[in-house]
Amino acid sequence: MFLTVNTYICVKLQSKLKLFNMFWTLELASHLEDAPWPATKDELIDYAIRSGAPLEVVENLQELDDEGEVYEGVEDIWPDYPTQEDFFFNEDEY
Repeated sequence: MFLTVNTYICVKLQSKLKLFNMFWTLELASHLEDAPWPATKDELIDYAIRSGAPLEVVENLQELDDEGEVYEGVEDIWPDYPTQEDFFFNEDEY
């Protein structure tokens, strides 16, 4: 089977773009809040599967760089994950 130049370029672009398909939402990331932190990529994938997290969570975790890195929390995976400080209310008032 012969590939045309355009087909070859499209396949190469798709393989490069796949690196950037990770898409987190608050709902997806919240499935990892109770994960056993600190954890490696494989431990997080195992946790997501065992806990019944949506397939998108597992796919996002599979796209993480696998350099043996240990993640300390959701913020290490998704830096934009909102923390308690991101909400504008004074707990002392309530």
